[in-house]
Amino acid sequence: MTTITWFGHSALKIETGGLTILVDPFFTGNPATDVSPDDVAADFIVITHGHGDHVGDAISIARRTGATIIANFEIINWIEGQGIDKTHAQHIGGAFEHPFGNLKLTIAHHGSALPDGSYGGNPCGLLFTFPEGKYYHAADTGLFYDMKLIGDEGIELATLPIGDNFTMGPDDALRAVKLIAPKKVVPVHYNTWPLIAQDADAWAKRVVAETSTVPHVLKPGGQIEL
Repeated sequence: MTTITWFGHSALKIETGGLTILVDPFFTGNPATDVSPDDVAADFIVITHGHGDHVGDAISIARRTGATIIANFEIINWIEGQGIDKTHAQHIGGAFEHPFGNLKLTIAHHGSALPDGSYGGNPCGLLFTFPEGKYYHAADTGLFYDMKLIGDEGIELATLPIGDNFTMGPDDALRAVKLIAPKKVVPVHYNTWPLIAQDADAWAKRVVAETSTVPHVLKPGGQIEL
């Protein structure tokens, strides 16, 4: 069984095959969660891009748990400069068979500077293949038509940003659902701060009315099975 927990913003935990994967582990300073980075387990940490609200607590968690950090080549170079040596670099279009399953990095359209202003390379989305099916995490992207190619893979679950301002808003996220046609979708990257406040339930009703995808609106800490 593969389960995905949303901690608010874009911080996620994936549990599969006895392994725990954290995605963009933003706990410290995340007003949407009261989870402490000192309390989470991790075998792997995946970082989609270099912004501070996505790199989050990756370094401190990796030091404590011994987790392997996976990210693009530029972010991995920066991570290794912080004294972390258990790493795995990938890049857009590249896939690798990890102990937890296959992970392919996809394109994503937004910035990626690291917290200290260093070059963070190109931002990425994540396409996981687990025994139950494929899971696509779009990260902070704007809408792009090649989402249809990702959808052609046959997506069981997608997590899509709906917050607007920094990412897709509700209208473009709905168009993304139509391009990807996942069986299930979870909205993320909204309501962390007033600037990205959205009515996720209203968005979910539009998904039901206009697509065959089943939306699941989670509260921070909520889980969904793949």
